[in-house]
Amino acid sequence: MDAVVTVTHPLDPLSLAEIASAVALLRDSRKLAPTVRFPIVRLEEPTKADLAAHRLGGTLPRLAFILAMDIGNGETFEGIVDLTSGEVASYERLPLDQLPYGQPPVMLCEFETVEGTVKSDPRWIAAVKKRGVTDEDIPLIQIDPFSSGYFGRDFEKGKRIVRAVSYWREDIRDNGYAHPIEGVVAVVDLIANRVVDLVDDEKIIPVPRKKRNYGRETFPETRPDLKPLHIVQPQGPSFTVDGWKVEWQNWSFRVGFTPREGLVLHELGIKDQGRLRPVVFRASVTEMVVPYADPTANHYWKSAFDAGEYGLGRLANSLELGCDCLGHIHYFDVPAADDLGQPFTMKNAICMHEEDYGILWKHYEFRNGIFEVRRSRRLVISFFATVGNYDYGFYWYLYQDGTIQLEAKLTGIIQTAAVATGETYPWGGMVDDNLGGPTHQHFFNARLHMDIDGGGNTVTEHDFVPRPWGDDNPYGNVFDTRTRVLKRELDSPALANGETGRYWKVSNPNIQNSVGKAPGYKIVVMPSPVMLAQPESTVAQRGGFAKKHIWVTAFDASEKYASGDYPNVHAGGDGLPRYVMQNREIDNADVVLWHSFGHTHVCKPEDFPIMPVEYAGFTLKPNGFFASNIAMDLPPEANGHSIDNRLPQSPEKIGSGSCCHT
Repeated sequence: MDAVVTVTHPLDPLSLAEIASAVALLRDSRKLAPTVRFPIVRLEEPTKADLAAHRLGGTLPRLAFILAMDIGNGETFEGIVDLTSGEVASYERLPLDQLPYGQPPVMLCEFETVEGTVKSDPRWIAAVKKRGVTDEDIPLIQIDPFSSGYFGRDFEKGKRIVRAVSYWREDIRDNGYAHPIEGVVAVVDLIANRVVDLVDDEKIIPVPRKKRNYGRETFPETRPDLKPLHIVQPQGPSFTVDGWKVEWQNWSFRVGFTPREGLVLHELGIKDQGRLRPVVFRASVTEMVVPYADPTANHYWKSAFDAGEYGLGRLANSLELGCDCLGHIHYFDVPAADDLGQPFTMKNAICMHEEDYGILWKHYEFRNGIFEVRRSRRLVISFFATVGNYDYGFYWYLYQDGTIQLEAKLTGIIQTAAVATGETYPWGGMVDDNLGGPTHQHFFNARLHMDIDGGGNTVTEHDFVPRPWGDDNPYGNVFDTRTRVLKRELDSPALANGETGRYWKVSNPNIQNSVGKAPGYKIVVMPSPVMLAQPESTVAQRGGFAKKHIWVTAFDASEKYASGDYPNVHAGGDGLPRYVMQNREIDNADVVLWHSFGHTHVCKPEDFPIMPVEYAGFTLKPNGFFASNIAMDLPPEANGHSIDNRLPQSPEKIGSGSCCHT
């Protein structure tokens, strides 16, 4: 169930021992220098075809993917280590010094060196002093290394850089984002460890000094009228866990985790009439990008690709019992590698528990007095990642009726901009005195390697359209469903349309369901924006996946991420827009469904100092997959801890009975 589990399945994450062994094999065989670091160490996963052969008795090598970068000269290599044979299967240099460039994700060890590099630069010291910062202030100034974007400048081409912004603090526990030092941006070459460019805007805006802290000492008086709310499962949870495999309410899946994506669900299927039916072979969030709409010096370049430029899995939180998750919790500890390639355990990185989710189905028949209701319960599998100022939760939900849902939770601290007294902030919203919040967007992309009932799958696009008046519509009330089969990859990039109720269905055309149709699942999208940056802008070129809601590709093991492999300081043109240009056949094929979704954030005072959670996501719902409502067999027992607050009741009378009347 955690980092110490002995490997029992080819999809299990690398164990601590395997991480140590893989790194040692690579170090020894290639005689790596002491300056080599390891931004990524993960399982090189077997494909669907590999696993099918394995189930028939074939053997699978245990492979580790290792990204090795020499911080002395920037040279980067991709290695595959065969742990089964004890050999390095491949070790190839990446041409990151050539167009379209790109860099490995920024490492924590590099974050730690940037502050000293910036604070020792005399140009930066002079710039912050213009804004009222003193020598005594400098030790406490917060330096945020931020992924730099790409604009074709010489110091960006093939270089490993970050742009660093600064925040004044009077105390180490102060919220630095309340005190941005506007108009000063240091560009740091992480290989040379020096500032290669410094922006010092001519317009001098004083540093906002009003404190907006959020530590618990800031609010010594808390609400006294909040009563305890306990979630109790006296007989334990309804799920079972065997290593990384989970079973719950007919669902079966395997838990995975990678440094870039974080939580992964493998081989997600559901039992139906005694048979396990595949639904999704692999599900994860492969990328997200946050472009900002402020053209000024501190902000125009901000467009963090939080998965590809940092690694959502590498930045996962250690979750706190009773705070991040409530109820009867099962935590997964995750084996990981630090920047030096040394194995360590990410404690409580994944949380799994059950939640009540209101009414699942209900009907009251007044003619015969039958009253039936069943409550919905869902299984929650989640993790949280903190990427600089923002915190993102990723919650997969499984429901008893066969529904699958992903919900992204956005919280944390907004980026801020200093505003001169008497002026307003034109690029977003004012959140406090002399403090603006830049308008920005958050885009996520989920990669769903579909496997509806195994075999080939087909994706269709559906719209509801009114039927014209005529003999077949004499009253004008008829509307139709217009269906389009996505035959090739360039058929697939599409936008959602609430007016027509557009949805997409993934089905298996090789099988018939109970009514003679192809069994399938449909993706139900939430209202979601697309990237509003101009198509020719560098952020749109680098994050082209966010220009459409839906993409479908033929499976290719090398096409793992919506933005491509290395979006950091990348010139653009990679990822989904490039994948679909191959225009491969996707009808009755091994297909990957990609969904981009997100949130446009116009900042307001209520977002500060900590932003209340915003939600974004989507749902996969069975559509002709089952012969009937599969949740009809749920037990009708009433909750035994519910009470009528109007009446004093003894414990033995609390919540007794059934959720039905006949």
